[in-house]
Amino acid sequence: MKRLRLAHLYLGVFFTPLLVFFIASGWYQTINPERLKSVSEAESIVQKLRVVHTDQIYPGDHEFRKPSSPKLFQGLVVVMSVALLATTVLGVVLAFRFSRTPWPVALCLGAGVGVPILILWAGRSP
Repeated sequence: MKRLRLAHLYLGVFFTPLLVFFIASGWYQTINPERLKSVSEAESIVQKLRVVHTDQIYPGDHEFRKPSSPKLFQGLVVVMSVALLATTVLGVVLAFRFSRTPWPVALCLGAGVGVPILILWAGRSP
């Protein structure tokens, strides 16, 4: 169990900055749905960070450089996604393992599944 806790700790801490970036930039895109017509239109830092989120490249002056390849960053995002899934499962296991009574953990987990489904269902068009 100690190794699971350490794996959860180190994976979580390592990927936290990238996860926070994707959460923040995804949140911004959710409330600001306008899209740039091309990557070269990104002028402000917020617009450039949106391009990183959507296209996995940092926009720059493309006239003077060859186009960027998103493959390395995409690989990092895939590794982050797998690690996030693993640390999430580890967190749920640890929550059940170290909780004195498992029913509040199960209730929260069920609510975490049910509430988003209810909200999506309630927001659908008639």
